[in-house]
This record gives sequence, structure tokens and C-alpha cells, in this order.
Amino acid sequence: MSKTNLIRLAISQFFLFGVIFAAHAQTENWPNRPIRLINPYAAGGFGDMVARPMIDRLAQSLGQPIIVESHAGANGSLASSVASKALPDGYTVLFGNLGPIVINPVLQPTTSVNTIKSFIPVTQIVSGPLIFLVHSESNIRSINDLIAEAKKHPHKLSYGSVGPGSTTHLAGELLTLRTGVDMLHVPYKGAAPAITALLGKQVDVAIVNISLSKPHIESGKLRPLAVTTMKRAAILPEVPTVAEFIPNFEVNPWWGFMVPTGTPQTIVDKLQAETAKVLAIPEITERFRKYGQEPEGTTQAEFTLRIKEELAQWQEVVKTNHINID
Repeated sequence: MSKTNLIRLAISQFFLFGVIFAAHAQTENWPNRPIRLINPYAAGGFGDMVARPMIDRLAQSLGQPIIVESHAGANGSLASSVASKALPDGYTVLFGNLGPIVINPVLQPTTSVNTIKSFIPVTQIVSGPLIFLVHSESNIRSINDLIAEAKKHPHKLSYGSVGPGSTTHLAGELLTLRTGVDMLHVPYKGAAPAITALLGKQVDVAIVNISLSKPHIESGKLRPLAVTTMKRAAILPEVPTVAEFIPNFEVNPWWGFMVPTGTPQTIVDKLQAETAKVLAIPEITERFRKYGQEPEGTTQAEFTLRIKEELAQWQEVVKTNHINID
């Protein structure tokens, strides 16, 4: 090899070493500037209100501010799109949940972000049930009553959801798939209007988040039929699960951290570990449970497996029930 080529090789190797060293140093020092957390829903919702103390404590633990950016729209898909296009450097984290991460890609595979290809699951943060509700004057008192009534009146018994393609909509679809009943889906623009419709007897049943319905249950205006998790909810322990009537029925909406594919594993590991520590703080745990949420703090492998299993489940529901929200 000529002297010139040797010099060129030495320079290229020196440059490559410098790039590798710089990247390694950046990863080792993460985070050394503010982190942006992409929230798929509007400010004031669960991601911004209920989780705020956890996010603030995590920022303290990491030593850098965490700035929550709300990118509401398209059932959460807008936020997923924004996060998927970010640099995989650990400074953009998606605060994803079951809807945009699992259900949207199943319902709209050509327009939604491909979860498996675009993101690395970091950790599942919390999970919590939905709840089936009826008006207190309804003659329906259990899930079995609901099924029986729906069989008597095919496509006439109505259930309200928080919108087409939402977890609440899909919970109703899962019930129809597992029991063979035919119920009329009535979508609303959020939980508040769905609950208002049930209070006004405009629908027979509503499926909503448990924390939002609790005041109406306590006032005696609404009657809970069942929650959608495998275990009873700590804030309403007297309410049975749907699984007590329909074995293995589960809809367990969750929230978790995800980062763009290509983010260094050391960053993923640190974010997971620090999040798990924060979730173990008693005041954080108590706050989540107050809103019907169970802290998780899962490993990357556990969270990844859950996402893959739920993608398979909801693909079956969407395909079998011919669900189309276009």
C-alpha cells in the first residue's frame, strides 16, 4: 500500500473512531438536555393530568426537564406519526396507549404508523379497566342480563362508546364476538357525552373509563355491570369482571413509553429502569390507583410481548366483525 493510501486510511479510521466515540459519549451522558414527551391526546386529559406527578418525578430522577407536547387528532395517530419521525436519540418519547399503538394499526393498516417497525417498546406504565354501565332504572343488572336482552332484541339494544375505533368501541365488538349478540353501536365524541347520553336514556349501555363514571355510580344515577380487566378494580371492588361471566374476556387499556426505532439500547434500559423506580414510589402508586389505574413498570420484553399479543387479538376481532371506520 502506498504512503498516500496509508495516510488516507489512517485519517478515515481516526474520523470513524471519533464518530463512534462521540456517539458513545452522547449515549453515556443521556440525558443532557430536555426530553419531549409526545402525548396523543389534548392537554388536560389522562396523559397530561393524571400522569403529571409521575412525569415530574421522572424528570427529577433523570436530571432533565420533560416537556409534554400534545398532538391530538386521528385517534392518537397524529402523535404516533410525529414521534416516529423523530431522531432516535432518546430525546423524543411517545406516551402511547392501546388505541394508537395497537388498535389504529389494525383498523387502518395503510394509514397508521406501523408500531412494530417504527418503535421500540420501553415500558408499560399503567393499565386500567373500562366499565359497562346502564341507567339505574334499567332492568339490566348483570352482563348475563345484557346478553339475554340483546338476544331478545337483535340490533336494537344500543351501546355508547367514546368514538369509532376507540377501545370502548372495540370492547363492545369483543362482547358481540364472544357471545354472538348483535348490538347497535352509537359513537360519541368522548366519555362525557357518552355518559350524558346514558343519563338521558338515549342509549341502553355505555362503555367508558372507570374513573369518569365513578361519581355517577356513587350518586346512584348509573349502575355498573362489570369491568373489563381480569381482576376486579380496586376503586370499585364490588363490581364483577366481564370474565366472571365470559371466561378470559379482557380489555385492559394501558399507557406506556415508546421510542423511535434505532434508539440506543443503553438509553432504552435507563429510561425503563428509572420509570420503574418512580412507579414504585407510594404517592405515585396511590395517585394512579385513585383513578382506577394499576402501576406496571414492565420490562421491555414484557411490554413487547403484550403489544404483539394484543395486535393478534384485535386483528381477529376487526376481521371477524368486519369493522370499518372509514
